[in-house]
Amino acid sequence: MIVITKSTLNRYKNQYPQAAEAITKWYVVTSTSDWANFNELRETFNSADYYGNGLYIFDIMGNHYRLIVRIIFKTRTIFIKFFGTHSEYDELDISTL
Repeated sequence: MIVITKSTLNRYKNQYPQAAEAITKWYVVTSTSDWANFNELRETFNSADYYGNGLYIFDIMGNHYRLIVRIIFKTRTIFIKFFGTHSEYDELDISTL
């Protein structure tokens, strides 16, 4: 999968240093995967959820953080849309992403 962009993830690692290792792990696993659909993604990340409109939600560090991405399976492309604490996620209007 192609993750757009790694620099966004690096910014989140600087903003949330306690989650840096988990973000890196997510990136390594994701960038070396080749998912064709949500079922294949769930084989790798079984706690991932589909929100709608191509948005997928990942629990990071035992659900302390949430990562929201847009995935276009046809082109194997992932766009980073949000990373934050669970409480920041609760305040987010996902429909605006």
